[in-house]
Amino acid sequence: MQKDGKQINILAIETSCDETAAAVVTNGKIIRSSIVSSQVKLHEAYGGVVPEIASRAHIEKIYPVVQEVLNQANMTKDEIDAIAIANQPGLTVALIVGVTAAKTLAFAWGKPLIAINHIHAHMQAALLEHHEIQLPAAALVVSGGHTSIYDCHDPLAPKLLGHTIDDAAGEAFDKVASMLKLPYPGGPSIEKAAKTGNGKAIRFPRTMLDKDSLNFSFSGIKTAVLYHCQGQDMKGQSLVDKMTSQQIADIAASFQAAVIEVLVKKTKRAVKKTNAKTVLLGGGVAANSQLRQQLQQMCDNQKPAVKLLIAPKKYCTDNAVMVASLAYYKYVKNMFADLALEPKATG
Repeated sequence: MQKDGKQINILAIETSCDETAAAVVTNGKIIRSSIVSSQVKLHEAYGGVVPEIASRAHIEKIYPVVQEVLNQANMTKDEIDAIAIANQPGLTVALIVGVTAAKTLAFAWGKPLIAINHIHAHMQAALLEHHEIQLPAAALVVSGGHTSIYDCHDPLAPKLLGHTIDDAAGEAFDKVASMLKLPYPGGPSIEKAAKTGNGKAIRFPRTMLDKDSLNFSFSGIKTAVLYHCQGQDMKGQSLVDKMTSQQIADIAASFQAAVIEVLVKKTKRAVKKTNAKTVLLGGGVAANSQLRQQLQQMCDNQKPAVKLLIAPKKYCTDNAVMVASLAYYKYVKNMFADLALEPKATG
């Protein structure tokens, strides 16, 4: 879909957490350029994102990154039709940088501003390589900051069905990796260690909450891993240093198996509740191969089978391509924001 037969070029900015990202995307699908300036090295010593460090890095990187995506796209500001910004949810001090930059560019260049929900953009990432979607759809977004399930009868107005009531799945991966003294970020480290482990070695808890609940809770499994690593007396001395690599692999595999089982079962509940014909999967944890495989198996086993659309691995973690893609569909419906737009930590 084009507006008045014209190609629509969206410049998008994403600074919701620890990635300074910008992209230029045409008509929601054609990726002209994309840059993600990662802050992993800045935060790995702390085992997680430090908001003040993230904000400072965004300030340093934002305009060079924007200029570089324009250069890579071989475009000038005159060829850009709108500025899109992920203004919620996220770290407020990080969001402020991106929102301020986007509003400044929109004002200076005389372009419309489009506000994008970061989590909704992760859903859109699952559609980047697909032109059609059978509705209704259920969407699972699993990242370091968010674990949520949506009813997507209308992709521009998804309805939240459930969310984490404590730790997000990705956050639990980071914390368990830290307990096991594996590198940050935890998701890839846990998955790598789990490949040689036995997922049935330890029966960690699967918190399902009420029988019809679509909310998530991962604090219990995180605590269970902590007890396992420090002993039931919890005297504070980690036993990990005395463990073999196989024991660590078994813990990683058992933890991963428990988290994925919960994610898949909750998604199955959402499919039943919404009569979904399609499941969308996005967010950083969506890069996990076991989650992809088990969700695919669940979708295939439905009667009738449900289509699974997954974000490409390079667009699972935070990026601006997904922001620009979703912004295009808001553009064609004239869903613009004004320059009073503010960042929101929740959304």
